[in-house]
Amino acid sequence: MISALGLDIGSKRIGVAGCDRTGLLATGLTTIDNKSFVYVTEQLSKIVRQREATLLVVGLPYTMDGTVGNQARRVQKFTKRLAKVLDLPVTYMDERLTSVEAEQQLQAERRPIAKEKGLIDRRAAAIILQQWLDRSRNSQP
Repeated sequence: MISALGLDIGSKRIGVAGCDRTGLLATGLTTIDNKSFVYVTEQLSKIVRQREATLLVVGLPYTMDGTVGNQARRVQKFTKRLAKVLDLPVTYMDERLTSVEAEQQLQAERRPIAKEKGLIDRRAAAIILQQWLDRSRNSQP
């Protein structure tokens, strides 16, 4: 039994995803406006309590050559503060191209994405979490 939250942290919005209790399937839950650190932690605290989350899986935006650039460092700094306030461990996943993948999935579903940037963020968070779930499941004996 696992309860992890996937986060796609951006400067304007944070996509949030959760998984089913079996740890098989990740789904987008919501998008939080990144208004302030206090606002974000209040919103995430509610979700953590509701879902009894025990882990944060955060997408880390590596540069295309695989190094940790400025954006990734900002995400790490933000996540460290978040993890401390929420009192949860964090694991990072490479999130390169997850937003592109999310847009492609939504276009394939014929969903109108132009109006709903938050939908892309939620879907990207679900992709990040799903990749972690799949990797975790495959690494178990």
